[in-house]
Amino acid sequence: MAFDFMRIDKREAFDIIVSVLAIALIFTFHYNGMKIAPAPFIFYMAAAIITLGSGFVLHELAHKYTAIKYGARARFVAWPSALALSLAVVIIPQLLFGWSVFLIAPGAVYIYGTRPISVKENGIISLAGPATNMALAVVFLLPALFLPLPQQILGVLGIGFLVNSWLALFNLIPIFPLDGSKVWAWDFRAWIAAAAIAFIMVNMPVFG
Repeated sequence: MAFDFMRIDKREAFDIIVSVLAIALIFTFHYNGMKIAPAPFIFYMAAAIITLGSGFVLHELAHKYTAIKYGARARFVAWPSALALSLAVVIIPQLLFGWSVFLIAPGAVYIYGTRPISVKENGIISLAGPATNMALAVVFLLPALFLPLPQQILGVLGIGFLVNSWLALFNLIPIFPLDGSKVWAWDFRAWIAAAAIAFIMVNMPVFG
C-alpha cells in the first residue's frame, strides 16, 4: 500500500496524480493556447499544479478525512470520461475556432458508510471541502500582501487566491450534487455564513 499514513492506496494516488496533471493541462491550454514553447508551457503547468491542483487535491482530501473521522470509508475516484471530455472541449475548439471552454470534472470522493451518515455529518463532510479552499486562498493571499515579491510570483499567488475562492463559492451552490446542497440540508445558517465569506473573497479587489 502507498501512503499508508494518509490512508491512500496506490490506485487512489494514481487517480489523484492523473487528475491533477489533467487539470493542469486543461488550465494551460485554456490560458496559454495550444502553444508548446517550453518556457511558458512549463510555467503555466507549474502555476496550475500549485494553485488549482492543490485546491482540488486538498478539497477532496478534506472530504475524505472528515468522512473517515466519522467512521466511514472514503476514497477519491477519478472520472476518466469526464477528464477526456474536459480536455476535448479545451483542445478541439482551440484548433478549429481559436477559443475554448474551461471545464473541469476530475472525479469525486466516494463515501462508504459502515453505518448511515447523519444529515449533520454529511453537511460537515461537505463543508470541509469549500472551507479548505477558503483557507488555502488566504494562504496564497498573505504573502502577496506582506512580502516584496516579483510580479510573476504575485501573479501565481493571485491565481491561487482567486481560483480557490471561486472553487469554494461554486461548490457552495445549493444544488445537488454540489456541496452546498448538503450543507444547506444540515444547517442553512452555516451555508449562509460560508457562502457569504466565499462571495466576499471572490469580490475582493486585492489583485486588481
